[in-house]
Amino acid sequence: MTRDLSRLIRPRSIAVVGGGVWCASVIEQCRRMGFDGPIWPVHPKRAEVGGLHAYSAVDDLPKAPDATFIGVNRGATIDTVASLAAMGAGGAVCFASGFREAQAETGDGDALQDQLLQAAGAMPIIGPNCYGFINYLDGALLWPDQHGGQRCERGVALITQSSNIAINLTMQARGLPLAYVATAGNQAQTGLAEIGTALLEDSRVTALGLHIEGVGDLRAFEALTDRARALGKPIVALKAGKSEQARAAAVSHTASLAGSDAGARALLARLGVAQVATLPALVETLKLLHLAGPLESDRVISMSCSGGEASLMADAAVGRGVIYPPLDAEQRSALRAALGPMVALANPLDYHTFIWDDVPRMTEAFSAALSGDIALGCLVVDYPRTDRCSDAAWDCTIAAGGAAVRASGKPLAIVASLPENLSERMAQRIIEAGMIPLLGIDEAMTAIETAARLGRYRAPSAPILVPGPEGEARVLSEAESKAALAAHGADVPQSMRALAADLERAAHSMALPLVLKGEGFAHKTEAGAVALNLASSEAVIDAAERMSAPAYLLEEMITGGVAELLIGVVRDPAHGFVLTLAAGGVLTEILQDSASLILPVSEADITDAIDSLRIAPLLAGYRGQPAASRAAIVAAVRAVQDYVKENASRVQEVEINPLICTPTRAVAADALIRTGDKP
Repeated sequence: MTRDLSRLIRPRSIAVVGGGVWCASVIEQCRRMGFDGPIWPVHPKRAEVGGLHAYSAVDDLPKAPDATFIGVNRGATIDTVASLAAMGAGGAVCFASGFREAQAETGDGDALQDQLLQAAGAMPIIGPNCYGFINYLDGALLWPDQHGGQRCERGVALITQSSNIAINLTMQARGLPLAYVATAGNQAQTGLAEIGTALLEDSRVTALGLHIEGVGDLRAFEALTDRARALGKPIVALKAGKSEQARAAAVSHTASLAGSDAGARALLARLGVAQVATLPALVETLKLLHLAGPLESDRVISMSCSGGEASLMADAAVGRGVIYPPLDAEQRSALRAALGPMVALANPLDYHTFIWDDVPRMTEAFSAALSGDIALGCLVVDYPRTDRCSDAAWDCTIAAGGAAVRASGKPLAIVASLPENLSERMAQRIIEAGMIPLLGIDEAMTAIETAARLGRYRAPSAPILVPGPEGEARVLSEAESKAALAAHGADVPQSMRALAADLERAAHSMALPLVLKGEGFAHKTEAGAVALNLASSEAVIDAAERMSAPAYLLEEMITGGVAELLIGVVRDPAHGFVLTLAAGGVLTEILQDSASLILPVSEADITDAIDSLRIAPLLAGYRGQPAASRAAIVAAVRAVQDYVKENASRVQEVEINPLICTPTRAVAADALIRTGDKP
């Protein structure tokens, strides 16, 4: 059910139920931020709360409030929610804990949460175990603590599942304008995705930042990203936690390579959510997106008046999706005219200090640099600390940088090599001049790389394939697994299954050389249950005696392999079906060379994943060697995907390892399927 959160998050009237310090703080924060609507405290015994007249019960309020902060115990919370829902209130924040998030400790959390949901009915509630939210646009705070933000007319929205991290984010002094800061609590009714969608619908919100502990409802999260894309508003996420969810009961390499963390990364990448690893990177990336939006390309020019800073900028791009293109002829000519003959022209550029404090010449130089085929310019400037020094002589950087932005029409970021060397006051001046303040070279590079990746994002053509419930595991034999995949187009070796007594006859009926595999082993190579390149029936019998298996699989020997790959799919209940492409065979665990995607995938997705592997040069034909058939590899991946799609309600795990890649074929030399069928 889709709930309308507009009254709750953009209220014209607020009720505060409870009399503790938390409730008084909600009233204080609304007053300090200039909320211009009525605030109605509710307490059964007190005449006033927070300096305002208190009503003895919710039913005594002048009318149904748009938003209510409920700061009473969990039992009273349920009764209050029921009263608010009955009178047609717009929604509530439930501060109390002790519901489903505390089930292990209290033993009755599940039952109480069910009662809370029943009491709410169609009325939106956020929480429980939730700090609430801050609406900095309208000065409306259902927030029981101090915070560090201020009113703004336009900014980014932040949602976190941690109230303490929400407080920390409001304390940032990096010049990021915050439109909303919201916490999701235990998401009993209204999830992170639903809150995010409601915030993005506000035209004053430019981007959304998420601190995610768990995605929750896959379809709701997918709908959030679809809506964000339609609105042209990017999403950046910091994903916390690594779960063993997708590795439980694993019998293949795929699960250990995929894992829940890899699934989360693949999911966010598929949906166009940019992922960062730290809170500073989250703030700096959101700031760049707020002020410049996704970048048209990954081509950047850097300028500084120091060779040391130029080197730091150059080194920071190594291993990242950021390119410093060479200066073109027009740039070189214009820069030479502005800087004179003593400056070596390059990108990154050390423009020296010959023109320092000459605003017209600095403007000329910066404009020339921005005139090339670049998406963003960076001007490295660290400002003096004003408690001991004067920063007046650095005003020229703001004047010239702003003028260059207006002349070129290109965005320009002022990058401080040390975050503390660009104050909030200076960040605001930079923004007012039309530029972007970025604090820290590493964080700046993360923001630029992320914004460029968002700029070239390609939306998927199909919705996520959602797994069915997990059943009691059944592992198919190798022969059964290969037959199932072959039915969907996989190339498998010619084979014959036989008992020990029938091996010699079987060997005579197949072309040599052969491969013998003993059945009943999850990892045959480690168990010594694989024998290769058997050139006679006698060699087959000898190998079988060493294995002593209950039954055997006799196969053609695949020769001419260029490289070996792993193709696997794991059912990850938190993120969908995770497809893993990796270096295969004995190299799987050694190289840890893998790429993860969420099903379904397109041919372009598969090709990009193959190209991202470290063994991609082998597949392309390294040092004059034959190349593997790219079409055959893609066909093998599609066969696995087709099997999973047809069996999505029960499949748990699929693996081909190795996939032997030759110039003409991609052969599933070994395969494993685990389903959720009941035996």
